[in-house]
Amino acid sequence: MSDRLRIAVQKKGRLADDSFALLKACGLRFSIRGGSLLARVKNMPIDLLLVRDDDIPSFVSNDAADIGIVGENVLVEEQLTGELDADIAMRLGFSRCKLCLAAPERGAVKSSDDLAGTRIATTYPGVTARFLRERGIEAKLVEMKGAVELAPSIGVAESICDLVSSGATLEANGLAAFETILNSEAALIRSSRTLSPEKADLLDKLMRRIEGVIKSAETKYIMLNAPKSQISAITELLPGSDAPTVMPLAGNDDLVAIQAVCTETVFWETLEGLKSLGARSILVLPIEKMMS
Repeated sequence: MSDRLRIAVQKKGRLADDSFALLKACGLRFSIRGGSLLARVKNMPIDLLLVRDDDIPSFVSNDAADIGIVGENVLVEEQLTGELDADIAMRLGFSRCKLCLAAPERGAVKSSDDLAGTRIATTYPGVTARFLRERGIEAKLVEMKGAVELAPSIGVAESICDLVSSGATLEANGLAAFETILNSEAALIRSSRTLSPEKADLLDKLMRRIEGVIKSAETKYIMLNAPKSQISAITELLPGSDAPTVMPLAGNDDLVAIQAVCTETVFWETLEGLKSLGARSILVLPIEKMMS
């Protein structure tokens, strides 16, 4: 068996682009060529298997891949509709979307209370059926492979259950979402199998790098000058920071330089609050890499 760590990744689409960007930010060097199903990482013993998103849980479950990056919506659907040895090891924070129930804006279905005895078109029969069971609703599922948003207009169903990102597709087809049944984001998944010591070490290293990339994307480095008398107030205002670094400014005994790593969002209101406390020369900088 190969000692190279195998990662199943969606071969194209928004999730694929975000996954490739994440792996490259972790220091993996690779290139994707045309319709190739395999990309070898040049600087680490890792292979990327480029496959359909709904095949990724099965690849991980059946030992074709050691780990995978897939939308939580796909994983949950596969878990509900078949036997699967794969679960979430880490949520990745990108490619967020939601699985929603929607119906024509001028139709009779306005809430889940109106679903009894109706037809629901969906590409997610497992997740939709679970929702109906939990609510005690009896409705007929119409399974479709695509173009679900057309189902009400062609008389196939009274409502749909489909992924929603911006909502533009629903609006374009005269539909309105009335309930979210699953929130989803990209996730790193793995099976319960024990990896070889070499692969386990490599996976631990990769996951630490992923955690560092995620943390750095959410973290900012703030630098500013401020009056000595306002150090405490400014420290309290800095979002999610540990004790900041405070240094004297040459030639000015009344001012200090303050530097801090902020792990929460820095809003314009934060900067305005710092300014009102006498801060000046405020810089907010991105952090490329982090490791705790």
